[in-house]
Amino acid sequence: MLKINTDMHTHTVASGHAYSTVDEMAKGAFTKGIKLIAITDHGPQLPGGPHIYHFGNISVVPDKLYGVRIIKGVEANILDRGRLDLEAEDLARLDFVSAGLHRLTGHKLKNKKDYTEATIKAMENPYLDMITHPVQKEYPLDLEKVARAAAENNVILELNASSYSPKKDHTRGIKSESLKLVKLAQKYGFKLAVNSDAHFHDEIGEYSSLNFIFESDIFDEKLIINRSPKNIINYLKNREKRLAKLKKTV
Repeated sequence: MLKINTDMHTHTVASGHAYSTVDEMAKGAFTKGIKLIAITDHGPQLPGGPHIYHFGNISVVPDKLYGVRIIKGVEANILDRGRLDLEAEDLARLDFVSAGLHRLTGHKLKNKKDYTEATIKAMENPYLDMITHPVQKEYPLDLEKVARAAAENNVILELNASSYSPKKDHTRGIKSESLKLVKLAQKYGFKLAVNSDAHFHDEIGEYSSLNFIFESDIFDEKLIINRSPKNIINYLKNREKRLAKLKKTV
């Protein structure tokens, strides 16, 4: 069984509907044997989400707590025409930028075509690293088109454990579509990330709801970019170099 000791999608009390502090999340990660986590609180357009100042000041959070590497990021909200709810100057301050479609964020996207086009446009943002929960019932995507765009823009697509969590009052994901996503990663060569989407410290690194993927004949752990802290650190170093070149051309 694949042991993943990183988690690139977690939320703190700053998200408004999560229930642990940064300190508690780090302790929870340490207890679970997780070596690296990304703090990815929601962007400001989500009701109850943090003010823009939260992301401007996140550098005060230590790079390590309880021996756990802390990556400072965001789960931004994808809005109309693929715009994110943080500006480029705000995204530039962060270590890692993820984004997803969420309710009540002010977008006027209405159907699969709209959701797909907005997601693909968001992936063209040079600061974007990962699309969160690309498989969800409420916002279905044309996964073939999104997969091609992920490969073209070097964007990670997520396998979201929370989407199948038995603790939730509903199942957000669609198992057949998540398995299709694995096949598309093999076909187009983009990377996947296995994440908890934790909203409480005890959920960090809890991936058992994705066993239907891990135990399938098509699963290949080499597709998983966060299968080790070293992989993520290397990714972030390359990201820094890429963005430094971008700044020189602006």
